[in-house]
Amino acid sequence: MRLAVKGLTIAAILATSLTTNLFADDTQDLYKAKCQMCHGADGQPSSVGKSMGAKAFNDPDVVKMSDADLASITSNGKSKMPAYKGKVSDEQINALVKYVRTLK
Repeated sequence: MRLAVKGLTIAAILATSLTTNLFADDTQDLYKAKCQMCHGADGQPSSVGKSMGAKAFNDPDVVKMSDADLASITSNGKSKMPAYKGKVSDEQINALVKYVRTLK
């Protein structure tokens, strides 16, 4: 019985790890497809992004924004940034916010 519980625990850990890695890969792919053109591969605005007013993700004004603020901007758009509500899921938007926090 104890061996079966250990086996289930290990299986659950592996499944979570694989899901997390796949989700991270999906988020990176989504960022590349939807965000990178303006926000750059490393969170520094491209020339297109600069011309549209995009800020670097490590800009103090962006860093001090809450995750909810960034999710709202991603969902509803801001200035020249398009809204992504209905184009990607709320879960994907939240994952993108977590991902851009790593681009510093």
